Amino acid sequence: MVRRAIQSDIPGILRLLVQVDMVHHEGRPDLFKGPATKYSADELVSILGDDTSPVFVCVDENDTVMGHAFCKHEQITGDAVRTDVRTLYIDDICVDEAARGHGVGRALYQFVTEYARNAGFYNITLNVWTCNPGAIRFYETLGLKPQKIGMEAIL
Repeated sequence: MVRRAIQSDIPGILRLLVQVDMVHHEGRPDLFKGPATKYSADELVSILGDDTSPVFVCVDENDTVMGHAFCKHEQITGDAVRTDVRTLYIDDICVDEAARGHGVGRALYQFVTEYARNAGFYNITLNVWTCNPGAIRFYETLGLKPQKIGMEAIL
């Protein structure tokens, strides 16, 4: 079942945030420190209460968090070049290592898509690191296409 996250989901979300960090740390240890979470429990309480930053979770029959999707409402208005569209940005999506390959990620993405559609968003965007080819393949199977490419030169 996919639903909006509640405070009792915070321990499960924190567990998944460590998994997300470790995927990035293993791929880019020069940029990611290793076992950490980008939010504290207190910060998550605030985020869960913010309707412009909805967090969704997929839970099993025991209400154990198997995956999460952190989203953010974005809108560019009055820009000289860009059109005024509302975007739902997926800031973070993670499926527990033990639950991968069982449709959790697909269920989360479909729920987020319905949420965005019902709320009148123009599009959904996300970023994926090139050091995570499994995630890139997963997003491609969902029909996502590259929108822009970030590039770097390490000095």
